[in-house]
Amino acid sequence: MAEPAAAPDQPLTSASQEARAQRLFQDIRCVVCQHESIADSPAGIAADMRRLVREEITSGATDKSIREDLVRRWGDYILFKPPVKAATWLLWFGPLLLVLIVGAAFAVLSLRKKPVTAPLSPEEERRLEELLHPEGVRPDPDATSSHD
Repeated sequence: MAEPAAAPDQPLTSASQEARAQRLFQDIRCVVCQHESIADSPAGIAADMRRLVREEITSGATDKSIREDLVRRWGDYILFKPPVKAATWLLWFGPLLLVLIVGAAFAVLSLRKKPVTAPLSPEEERRLEELLHPEGVRPDPDATSSHD
């Protein structure tokens, strides 16, 4: 069953307050779509969240208090730029840590000494030559290249 269409947004009458609301909409993640801000999401919950932000702005709430209220309700994930704190360290520094670990692994592998192979003995060279160019085999005329 499809979700019913959201009611059309009612912008704030004050242009400065509406601009402030639009900036906040860009920073807040839709809890249904997850990859879209509530400004871009057609989901009903996004419309409810936009309405909530506008109501809070109208009542005189600061941007910080609006964000804090949304985080209280839905967690840090609701913000596209969550705060740096112990609970979000992995989110902020995990990719960097992963790059450093992979880089260190490549560095260690590249610094390893390559095994030194001993040169072939004369007997081994003769045997290799026999394997690569057997005398009893005629060359296939169709297998030769025009560059020979």
